[in-house]
Amino acid sequence: MPPAAQTRPRVLSGIQPDFSLHIGNYLGALRNWARDQDEFENYFCIVDLHALTVLPDPAKLRANVLELAALYVACGLDPARCEIFVQSHVPAHAELAWIVECLTPMGWLERMTQFKARSQAQGRERISTGVFVYPDLMAADILLYDADYVPVGEDQRQHIELTRDVAQRLNSLHGDVVKVPQPLIRDVGARVMGLDAPLEKMSKSIAIERPGHAVLLLDPPDVIRRKVARAQTDTEPAVRDPVGPGVANLLDMYAALRGLDSRAALAAFEGKPYSALKSAVTDAMVDALQPIQAKYADLRSDDAALQRLLAESAERVSAVAGATLRRVQVAMGLR
Repeated sequence: MPPAAQTRPRVLSGIQPDFSLHIGNYLGALRNWARDQDEFENYFCIVDLHALTVLPDPAKLRANVLELAALYVACGLDPARCEIFVQSHVPAHAELAWIVECLTPMGWLERMTQFKARSQAQGRERISTGVFVYPDLMAADILLYDADYVPVGEDQRQHIELTRDVAQRLNSLHGDVVKVPQPLIRDVGARVMGLDAPLEKMSKSIAIERPGHAVLLLDPPDVIRRKVARAQTDTEPAVRDPVGPGVANLLDMYAALRGLDSRAALAAFEGKPYSALKSAVTDAMVDALQPIQAKYADLRSDDAALQRLLAESAERVSAVAGATLRRVQVAMGLR
């Protein structure tokens, strides 16, 4: 039986609860998710199973899940208009992942950029097999919910292509079993770079080791100001066109936060000292984050309610995930 028809295109995305979210997560993902809630049928996951590849402290992982759930809502995701759930609360994710692994040749996984980078950095003998099959679990996450689109950055396109390859292989073997998803890649504000290294995409994993790398969504104003003040700029004494990567990154963030295009942002600061640009970027960040932080504090005042929200959503999406899993199991001869 093919996937059921949907009245609106369905979107599935998720974030690991491995560290606090930063301004790049907001501009590149969460703000877009909130803005487009009425355009799509939305499934937003907290992918805690993915976080296990680095063997996190259990208490910290549980705390991070609640922090991330609260930030989802504080950034504008409305539980009445989208599903917000924890990956491990829906056992079908792990069950389908095994089937996906059996459909995936090792060569496909060996070509994955993340696996190659971790292997080079840590050695193949030291990283877990979870790092190797991580893309298959991600594919299972997506395929379970018959997602039409997956909002990702350009650097995640490879994962979606593997998901499509797996889906097409399953369908070629057993008929119209799963939906083949498409990446949904945004251009504006979609790739925020590190404050301390503007040739690196802003990353939670880097921010763990280098706090000046990223402005976190829960940073107080004085911390934001200090981090932005230390952001890498250019050798020129003022903003000049063409700008280098550090200044371009600050201009892009300012433009995204103030709703401007990149040319307008450059025009506003051309010829001005970097201190003026950094001050304006700081003000824009503080203005954007203050209401998020206030909403977050309110949500965290009642963690029991937050946990109920996650449990209720997991129960609803389990029906969708279970139907897909059964469909795949029948196709594979397991039922």
